[in-house]
Amino acid sequence: MASIFTKIVKGEIPSHKVAETDDYLAFLDVFPLAKGHTLVIPKKETDYIFDMEKKEYSGLWLFAQTVAIGMKKVIPCKKVGVAVIGLEVLHAHIHLIPINGVEEINFSQPKLKFSQEELFATAAIIRAAVATK
Repeated sequence: MASIFTKIVKGEIPSHKVAETDDYLAFLDVFPLAKGHTLVIPKKETDYIFDMEKKEYSGLWLFAQTVAIGMKKVIPCKKVGVAVIGLEVLHAHIHLIPINGVEEINFSQPKLKFSQEELFATAAIIRAAVATK
């Protein structure tokens, strides 16, 4: 059965995309730890990130770097934190989270909620910053 991320790739589930290539997709997390929390995925469904082919794996990280650089330009933060957990959704993904301190990347803390309008606006500014890298 297709993962929720595969359904997003196919357009079956809406998302707030911030960047996309033929092989990778970045979109806002619907259960964010911070404004701008973005998920970066390969379009090809692979459960475990370390099972990815080397070329696809390195491409995912290079794509994530491009997205993080764009995020840092437009989301106020000291750094864009990175996490790879892979237990909740069985589709390899990287979390890019704007942070000002290590405590802000704690996945056990309550998730934030933003309106669709706020998500749309946040995705738009990140998308524009990624495009201008």
